[in-house]
Amino acid sequence: MANFSGRVSARCGRTFAGATHLQFRVSRCVSEGIVIVQIFLSSGRSTALYQFTDHDGFDGVMLGHKDAGYHLEFTHKGNHYSGKAPTQENLLVFYLPGREVWQHAVKRLEDHGYESIRSFNPYWDQRGKTFEDPDGYRVVLQNASWAP
Repeated sequence: MANFSGRVSARCGRTFAGATHLQFRVSRCVSEGIVIVQIFLSSGRSTALYQFTDHDGFDGVMLGHKDAGYHLEFTHKGNHYSGKAPTQENLLVFYLPGREVWQHAVKRLEDHGYESIRSFNPYWDQRGKTFEDPDGYRVVLQNASWAP
């Protein structure tokens, strides 16, 4: 069992593999592609950057912000069932510090028929709302900012 209560050290000031600017993509195959895209676009924090159809049998969309060094990719392959999330702690957290922005994002999801659920980790329920997609992965809209 992992114990994170001890001192965790990191190499400060170093870059990943010597890169000075890192770009990355988080990609996930989903069973119901359009539902997932609706969840992320409804949060108000992402836009569709690129879409593709039948690329070697896959359809997909990249979501994010055009100037950010990261984006999320969701792919779907025909009748392929991608499976369920391995745990209830598979989260993607959006920090929305402004109360009105956060309320608007929550309302947009609720207006699309999504109901917030109790988070497995009660921390996320203190200042946020958790929503689950059809594959069991969870999105948290957290009414807070984050700093290390």
